[in-house]
Amino acid sequence: MSHATRVAIVEDHAILAEALRVALTLKGFNVVGVAVPTHNGNWSPASLLTSVLRARPRVVLLDLDLGPAGDGTKLINPLSRAGHHVVVLTACEDEARWGASLGRGALTVLSKSAPLQVIVDVIERVEQGLPVISRAERDRLVQVWREHGTDDDERHRRLERLTPREAFVLGELVRGRRVREVAVESFVSEATVRTQVKSILAKLGVSSQLAAVAVARDVGWVPPHVSPGQGAGGTSTVPSADSSARFGSPGRPRR
Repeated sequence: MSHATRVAIVEDHAILAEALRVALTLKGFNVVGVAVPTHNGNWSPASLLTSVLRARPRVVLLDLDLGPAGDGTKLINPLSRAGHHVVVLTACEDEARWGASLGRGALTVLSKSAPLQVIVDVIERVEQGLPVISRAERDRLVQVWREHGTDDDERHRRLERLTPREAFVLGELVRGRRVREVAVESFVSEATVRTQVKSILAKLGVSSQLAAVAVARDVGWVPPHVSPGQGAGGTSTVPSADSSARFGSPGRPRR
């Protein structure tokens, strides 16, 4: 059976993107892949948005953590306003981010741990104009988001939870340094740095180093002045300056 529906896949994990492309193509969908950057460069949500709009899809299957291109939630509202149906696919289990996605106009949010057939079934339901999430569940998730404040407020709070050592490591990643280089500079093993990176990802609610870098850049985060060896084992120490100085712009009032 042939579908007129075009589906754009915006996903930075090549293996998953290819699996989705094959599965949807077999169902007769017209699938287009939108290139997502996998390395640092002059990428932004705006440039990625332009690429998606040029593909002219009816349905957009969108990842939230887009590495150097930033936070995928920033694409949801403009895509929805342009008439595209957005289905979010994410490894993040943070219900506040799920609620933020729905509040910005996504039809539903799916976990990457969901079976491939479930994802395909949701796309088919979207094509048929059928509901893909209950009103009660949508309202619950949006309320969770509202209770946690704005997206940027939440990112600021998450970044504030980093220990000085974790902040140093994230700062080095933002500068384009590799784990091995951070380990050499800090006189610790790569395994130690990777453990610290894992803790950073958990605290920020993201699934990759690129996504963590994107979170930091999106809010204008500036790492505190921490020497490479300070808290090398990951233990928390008290920063020398007020934590609000970690961000490139004045703190925004809470809502």
